Amino acid sequence: MLLTGTSQSPKSQEWHFTPDGSPRGYIKPHELKELWFHTGTRCNLSCSFCLEGSSPASKRLDAPTLEEAKPFIDEALEMGVEQFSFTGGEPFVIKDIIRILDYASQHRPCLVLTNGTTPMIKRMDELAQLKNNPHPISLRVSLDHPNAEQHDAERGEDSFATALSGMKLLHESGFNLSVARHMEKNENTPLVEQAFRDLFELNGLPVNLKQVAFPDFLPPGALPVVPHVSKDCMTRYQTEDSRRQFMCAFSKMMVKQNGKMQVYASHWWMTIPSTTWAIIYNRA
Repeated sequence: MLLTGTSQSPKSQEWHFTPDGSPRGYIKPHELKELWFHTGTRCNLSCSFCLEGSSPASKRLDAPTLEEAKPFIDEALEMGVEQFSFTGGEPFVIKDIIRILDYASQHRPCLVLTNGTTPMIKRMDELAQLKNNPHPISLRVSLDHPNAEQHDAERGEDSFATALSGMKLLHESGFNLSVARHMEKNENTPLVEQAFRDLFELNGLPVNLKQVAFPDFLPPGALPVVPHVSKDCMTRYQTEDSRRQFMCAFSKMMVKQNGKMQVYASHWWMTIPSTTWAIIYNRA
């Protein structure tokens, strides 16, 4: 079986304990509900805040082909997977993304995280051909802020307008659409969410588009000063039911590095339930 193990680095034993020597908290995996594919760290943008350090020239993580992804899709189906999800980098810069999405959406719903800019727009005709596949393809577009000034300062000139154009194309083509935005520390969340709704309405998009807010994760190698989660913390403040809500309990991620496909627990930033983000972010 390909998906039953999890890759670990030689230094992984160090992570069994927090800096003060306490046993580190962990999540026991359960049934596989979601399988993620990392499409590599190549991206058309070079955002300074990118937690993957992605850029047009990045080769830290490789792009999978359909032939490499297919065995894991097939095995996940045998295990009862409910959804396939894709992140990067920018998924639409990789050669086989349309073929992979076509195959995966024949069997289960798919979610793609994208910056919604030129690489996706150039492939809209190909993507639109998958609209009538047996299962839907949803897209979550990164729109960091509800104004061009802040968004473009971090992602590059005209990226805000281009992303909005991409969102409108997706909406007009009938795809399910959501937005990933930045969550500022101590923000006025209702005010920010209303600003996004006003932006959506102004651009002919549904005002009730789902907004998924994320704090700053920092780039690769960064070690922010945050609370370390011990086993005692995980068992004292979490129940068996609440631990099952962490994505690493029901999700795995496929990563291609050095030419080899490997299975990992989902990224730590994906594993935290939304109800926990405010607690962690305010304590950081």
